[in-house]
Amino acid sequence: MPICIECRYPVKTLYTEYSGADDKSSGHGVRLTVCKNCGRFCDKYVEHDYVVLFIDLVLIKPQVYRHLLHNTLMREHDQFDPSIMRLGILFLLFDVYLTWARIEKQTSSSASMDEPSKRNFLLLAQQPIVFQYIFFLILCALSTLAFHLSIRILSSSPYSPLILFGLIPRYPRPNSVSTALLVSSSTKLFPILMVIWDYDVPAAARSLGWAVVANNVEALKILLGCGYGTAAILASVGAISRWMVGRGVLWCVGLDGVDPVGDSGVAPDGKALWALVELGREWGGRLGMG
Repeated sequence: MPICIECRYPVKTLYTEYSGADDKSSGHGVRLTVCKNCGRFCDKYVEHDYVVLFIDLVLIKPQVYRHLLHNTLMREHDQFDPSIMRLGILFLLFDVYLTWARIEKQTSSSASMDEPSKRNFLLLAQQPIVFQYIFFLILCALSTLAFHLSIRILSSSPYSPLILFGLIPRYPRPNSVSTALLVSSSTKLFPILMVIWDYDVPAAARSLGWAVVANNVEALKILLGCGYGTAAILASVGAISRWMVGRGVLWCVGLDGVDPVGDSGVAPDGKALWALVELGREWGGRLGMG
């Protein structure tokens, strides 16, 4: 059932469509429903295009998340929307290319990396290009799968410790959780600019990590109806799982000297999240002393 994106009040319809309305995004022949609870339009984004949606996603506006997660992408029987599946594939392909480029750059320029890791990467680089692509595809796919599965289990499984301790109610739509994570990860598209401009990749990855973590936390909070603390815990577990799986895959092929967080981009959001936790602990200690 759709909701008002301003006050989350359930509504029957978001707009009334009149005859001759070929495209509701143009605003012709469409009248938006006014919420009986707050007196504002139930969903103003019905008339907005994808550019406005993307900008508001980057700005972390709760209304656009409610529009996408509750009024647009929610499907019966917890099915994935086709557009979300395409978005997930696009993210995966971006991760493959960027991870490949960053690991290659780190291996060729890092003086502190041990010789076995450099030698193993050179052996990998001598393999056919298809073999290399499959390796990085598996690396990114397993890391992404670990990120989604860990959060899905914690939010949807009846055996989740968060659910058992009453921190969050059980959310019986795990695919919707993955949808929220994919939508809130739209800022991951920005690193494609690294192909055009050469700048400090580690600093860019850390900045991107902050943005991705903030969006993930906001999306989980809105979808699950929990607090920021619980949403941060879910994002933390997901980021740690992503980092561990990425590190484990690199270790299995002898690339344990490669730092997947620092340069490769397998989990820059994990590093940013740990920095956020450490900053919170530091400020908490100062407030406690004060």
